[in-house]
Amino acid sequence: MTASPDIENLITRLARLPGLGPRSARRAALALLQAPQTRLQPLSEALETVARTVQTCPECGNLDSQAPCALCRAPDRTQDLICVVETVGDLWALERSGAYRGHYQVLGGTLSPLAGTGPEHLNLAGLRARLARGEVREVILALGATVEGATTAHWLQSYLLDSHPDVRVSQLGQGLPMGGALEVLDDGTLMAALAARRELQG
Repeated sequence: MTASPDIENLITRLARLPGLGPRSARRAALALLQAPQTRLQPLSEALETVARTVQTCPECGNLDSQAPCALCRAPDRTQDLICVVETVGDLWALERSGAYRGHYQVLGGTLSPLAGTGPEHLNLAGLRARLARGEVREVILALGATVEGATTAHWLQSYLLDSHPDVRVSQLGQGLPMGGALEVLDDGTLMAALAARRELQG
């Protein structure tokens, strides 16, 4: 006997989440349905809340229930240091490591000529605004060790060195495996990569 249409709809939607295939989605749906008061209802309420309140920070691209986000508003962070990352997941990974106390710029993607993604598709408004105000001393390029990440880092390096030669541009150092995404790396690797960042020259 197959599940009801409502349950199948839940399973289908869960299966679309990263890391969940059809089998994992069925197990997750069953666990939720077997404990509606302690699992299903709280999850439903949490999803409804974040759908209503969470937004993209207009300054850095982080996700938060306030705008600007808590990181942009924090007075104890280094104001003139910007770390450029591809995704919010990368930002969360760096924050989890505790090795970085500056500000961020979340690009929301990388350059990919094959996919038709150019510089105009990247979230650069906040970085450009801070550069224009003369607030930035150093920009750290913390992009994944992929072809797209390297292409994006090269473009950003050229842009920054040409338009703001007084700003130091650096890149994460040792510890990043080829093809690796920041959000899946352990805290020690991220700390080592930040500490060993190297300055990029024109």
